[in-house]
Amino acid sequence: MATEAPRPSWSLRRRLLAAIVAATTVLWLASLGTVTLIAWQETEEVFDDALEESGYMLMAATTDWAERGLLAQQGPRDAREHKVDMQYQVVVDGRVIQRTGGAPARPFMAGFDDDDGFADAEVDGDAWRVFVVRDARRGVEVQVGQKQSKRFDILEELAEHLWLPVLGILVLLALVCWLLTGRVLQPLGRTASAIAAKTPQDLALVPIDGQPRELLPIVQALNGVLGRLDTALQAERRFTADAAHELRTPLAGLHMHVQLLQRQHPDLAGPFRKLRDDIGRVTALVDSLLTLARMDPLSREQLARQGVALVPLLEQLQATHAPIAAQRGITLTMRCTLDVVDANPQMLEIALRNLVDNALRYCPDGSRVEVEAVRVGGWARIAVRDNGPGVDAAAMDRLTERFFRVLGQGQGGSGLGLSIVRRIADLHGATLAFGGGLDGRGLGVTLEFPEQPLEMGL
Repeated sequence: MATEAPRPSWSLRRRLLAAIVAATTVLWLASLGTVTLIAWQETEEVFDDALEESGYMLMAATTDWAERGLLAQQGPRDAREHKVDMQYQVVVDGRVIQRTGGAPARPFMAGFDDDDGFADAEVDGDAWRVFVVRDARRGVEVQVGQKQSKRFDILEELAEHLWLPVLGILVLLALVCWLLTGRVLQPLGRTASAIAAKTPQDLALVPIDGQPRELLPIVQALNGVLGRLDTALQAERRFTADAAHELRTPLAGLHMHVQLLQRQHPDLAGPFRKLRDDIGRVTALVDSLLTLARMDPLSREQLARQGVALVPLLEQLQATHAPIAAQRGITLTMRCTLDVVDANPQMLEIALRNLVDNALRYCPDGSRVEVEAVRVGGWARIAVRDNGPGVDAAAMDRLTERFFRVLGQGQGGSGLGLSIVRRIADLHGATLAFGGGLDGRGLGVTLEFPEQPLEMGL
């Protein structure tokens, strides 16, 4: 069955911004259309009023055509462009006897029946809006017209002047929405940071005070999961600690009984020796489990630290492991240029003892093991290196996994030593790294502790 490809993540902030901008744009377009329609209607009324007023004024001003000699006059065409650009005609008996330069030579409207009124006309392919005033007694008509295109030109000019400010307002609106949504969504970032900071040693509930109402169900559900997980981990740790503690007493008793049987039956010394070695490995495993059980609940803030003098500690380690090293012909050396390290004394001793134990255990006879403590920048570096067979890259990435052991080494062990060292490093805020050993071969394990005081030479 084919696995479903994971769905890509998406941004709630971007979706919210897109929704706001889209809704605003639609509403803006709707409002713009409404404003344009209202403006068009108002413009029509204003222009119609202007046509009407002009018609009445012209009729009132033209009383005696013959005496003023207006029959032969033709209004000159005005070369300037006017936004309103109204043209008029004086019509007698269906003939245009006087007109402005932009008016056609024939009447806008022929056969207009009413005394006055508006009409839409088409002359020479142009659409006109016309107001007609008639004087039936004298047989004179005044027709004032305006091209419909002129009215549209005004609206187009209005739109040309509006689009750039409106676009700027939309960009400003998008920027304001982006900033506001970022501010509104800050609780999501704070809650995500609080959740990301959780570790198996810190499963405290996420505070719900000050959380937005929409986020409360998620936080409460997460707190339920954290509570159940913490209960399960505490039960597991109690079981591990109790089981390891209860096993120590019978194992010690079993070891004593084997020693007694070995003295009583010297002919079975070989099998009894192997049995004692197996009991020793089980006892070491129980001790490691107890150590992890004690360290797992601790946090970095709870760890008691002090200045640990390295020279006496390394001398003690060398004295403890010297018999084993001498028995196998392994050269164990200590080189220290550090005075003190700010650490927990017991845990630092456990970590270094595990590292030296591992080096001696997995190195062949006649190898070299070196412990070095130096200052590098603002870090105190303690390294344990050997020239043994080393570890391949694939296995090196798993060395700190609990119960992991490198196959083919021919040595016993619980697979918990480096896990304990890793936990101790985490509690101290130190770094644990693996690399090359001595003479271009073997394994090197480095612990680096931050912010150390100045060293004094050994």
